Amino acid sequence: MTISAPKHDLLTVVLEDYFQVGALSTLISPRQWYRFETRFERNTLETLELLKRHDIRATFFVLGWIAEQNPHLIAEISNQGHEIANYGFYHRNVRQMTREEFREDARRSRDALELASGRRVIGFRIPQGLRSTSDLWMLDVLAEEKYVYDSSVFRSLHNAHGLRNRTAYQHQSSSGQLWEFPHATLNYLGFQLPISGGNYFRQIPHTLLTHAVANWKKNTGGPFMIYFHVWELDPDLPRISAASFLTRTRQYRNLGKMSWVLADYFRKCKFGSIADYLSCDTQPAAMPREEQPMRVETPSKPLPEKATRVPVTIVVPCYNERRTLVYLANTLNSVCQLLEHDYVVSLVFVDDASTDGSWDLLNRLFVDWKNCRLVQHPQNLGVAAAILTGIRHARTEVVCSMDCDCSYDPHELIQMLPLLEEDVDLVTASPYHADGRVMNVPGWRLTLSKGASWLYGKVLRHKLATYTSCFRVYRRSKVLDLQLREFGYLGVAETLALLDLQGASIREFPTTLHVRILGYSKMKVAKTVVGHLRNLWRIRRMRQFIDRNAHVPRGSVTTAELLQPANKLERTVHDQ
Repeated sequence: MTISAPKHDLLTVVLEDYFQVGALSTLISPRQWYRFETRFERNTLETLELLKRHDIRATFFVLGWIAEQNPHLIAEISNQGHEIANYGFYHRNVRQMTREEFREDARRSRDALELASGRRVIGFRIPQGLRSTSDLWMLDVLAEEKYVYDSSVFRSLHNAHGLRNRTAYQHQSSSGQLWEFPHATLNYLGFQLPISGGNYFRQIPHTLLTHAVANWKKNTGGPFMIYFHVWELDPDLPRISAASFLTRTRQYRNLGKMSWVLADYFRKCKFGSIADYLSCDTQPAAMPREEQPMRVETPSKPLPEKATRVPVTIVVPCYNERRTLVYLANTLNSVCQLLEHDYVVSLVFVDDASTDGSWDLLNRLFVDWKNCRLVQHPQNLGVAAAILTGIRHARTEVVCSMDCDCSYDPHELIQMLPLLEEDVDLVTASPYHADGRVMNVPGWRLTLSKGASWLYGKVLRHKLATYTSCFRVYRRSKVLDLQLREFGYLGVAETLALLDLQGASIREFPTTLHVRILGYSKMKVAKTVVGHLRNLWRIRRMRQFIDRNAHVPRGSVTTAELLQPANKLERTVHDQ
């Protein structure tokens, strides 16, 4: 196949969602994708409207995962005359796969795309691009798999590593030829500056970039290829707060700029798809290869009788968590399905007088859920007070508490709940346990939390690795009448301390603490540090009191005797 003089420039669109981008891969794994509010459908429909207004047919590079989740959307893109091309299945870059893993990924994703679109998929692009000659083995695999073209080569900054071609060329392999459409770059003082779209369109002043594009087209004579992601047309993207400053800048800065920048290019240039440029017919595709395993829905096992399942309540405190609630709902739906074989699960959400609309969204999201209660504090009291309110509204002896942001994975309740044996009163999650882990949590926060836990271990009977985790399984009768002095974050440690001093049996469960993905922590660091020191001083005095009265049976020492007098918790709530 040969190409005649350039017929049009090339427009490529990446169909992925905001939480699937490569820069967030260390924070968000594909196993967590189902938890997020998806926006790819609305963003894609907006993209289609934009292209229709300018009468442009583009190439859509689509994740296979999205094709499986929403095949009707892929069919709609194809029906509007756009080309469907392959972006891999799980948004993995070339360095994350072996040769055979890549081959399987390219096959699986192409099958999903062809099944959804009804058209032949002839093009491929790897997330994050090919940036070195050592990665070019991928092109050989694509040629073996009978792809017609690839669009992954990216000569970025000074790291071109022998990637010399600046415009479309044919890659030669033992299996045949493969067209390569590299991303456009501008050579400036020995550095390769990307100018082909996406983040660069948003960050670089438009006037400078249009001059660079005009210069590139004048000097190369080839088709100029631009790209953008469908989420870049969405200025209201949910913010991933755990991302670094650089990542947040790349992902969110100037999102409102992309629409008018694209419209300006569309007015000045004639764009089309890569398949049209190559004059390739993407006639209806054959069905996926027979050797691919078919998905068969197996009948679900009937649940045991309700009487044989253990009743359990999960308490979730919420304060200004509107940004996290969809993520929370999707996660809890999965958790309830996991637990339902052995447990009858109830949920209690306690809104701690939120001011961001969390209460209204809680009611909308969970109005149809079975065994679900919503409780609201008339004023903000703190996370420990909210947990205690939830425990008091629970109707089961076994009560779990968890963070609204799911920084501890609540699926681990399937392992924690059996640890609450008859002689155990509390099971607490422990990321600082020798078998626990901490993922992406800022070092300063880790130091403060570990330091506090070390100090609590010096004054309490149970020598645990973590005392400050909200992720716990309680025996309700043991905590029902606790009277806390500290209602916020400090009260979480105080609750464990009071149980310890009363002689309760506490078991530690090693787990993983993840950094908060959505929303922001409400903890006031300086206030919390001072509060922990005050808490420790008071707990030490209580421990001394108990040791002086060792002849008194430990179970007979009440909270009222330990706290003289305790601040009374305001328990006025609105119960739905």
